[in-house]
Amino acid sequence: MNFLQSHHPEHKSTLIGMTAILMWSASLGLFRSISEIFGPVGGAALIFSASGLLASAVLGLPNVRTMRPMYLLVCGALFVAYEIALALSLGLAHDRHQALELGMINYLWPSLTVLLAIATRSQRGSWLLLPAIALCFSGIVWVMKGDGVLSASLLWGNVLGNPVAYGLAFAAAFIWASYSVMTRRYGQGANGVPLFLLATATVLWIKYALSDEATLHISYAGISQVVLLGALTATAYSCWNFGIQHGSLAVLATTSYFTPVLSATLTSLWLGIRPGRSLLFGVAMVTAGSLLCLWATRQRD
Repeated sequence: MNFLQSHHPEHKSTLIGMTAILMWSASLGLFRSISEIFGPVGGAALIFSASGLLASAVLGLPNVRTMRPMYLLVCGALFVAYEIALALSLGLAHDRHQALELGMINYLWPSLTVLLAIATRSQRGSWLLLPAIALCFSGIVWVMKGDGVLSASLLWGNVLGNPVAYGLAFAAAFIWASYSVMTRRYGQGANGVPLFLLATATVLWIKYALSDEATLHISYAGISQVVLLGALTATAYSCWNFGIQHGSLAVLATTSYFTPVLSATLTSLWLGIRPGRSLLFGVAMVTAGSLLCLWATRQRD
């Protein structure tokens, strides 16, 4: 992406970042199917090994001496933590329907990104952000309730049924929002994505070696999915890294609200599941919040 760095007006950089959103939409279903073939940890380790090697081959390994320590160490740690949290939450889901729900929880990160950007004075916004973010959180609650009657005990019961997976999904949303804001502030045009992906793979292989997960059994179908997702992951994160540093963080974050609709559709098609009405309604609420959030961030521009 060196050719992009010579001339990158904000709107073009924002468009580049938006392509990552499209690629991420196709990732959740692949994450789950790969974890079913190779296991939650082994599958994730294979995915990030492939994406790290592909990103390194195309972009080259970055010169760490030119990077600010806050970006290299703090943003790098947030990146690794996010990837592991998301991959394991999807892999540890009890079934494919729950994997879809956990994937939707991950899409709290756009609203959290805008909230953090405003809190750190990286972005301005009006009071309308509060109902916008509340609408998005309400959508996630609606997704979590399933087809039962909404109640606190039902929601808490769902979480207790798989606390690690739900905890990782919520943590992932907060971590990625922090990464996006921190990278914009401290990145200064650097692209550490290839290094971050390889670091993620290294941590996962260590975890795999220490776990009691079954030995990997290589299959053509599984490796094909790993290579495909690895390519999507490497390209998406490189585009996102460029977009959040040079484009509009508010537009990228709020546009990301539309990802749940496309992601739920592609994931359902790939995994062969039929989402319930509550999930569809919850996704619609999360998406609707994007319009209000986008409007709120433009009120004072």
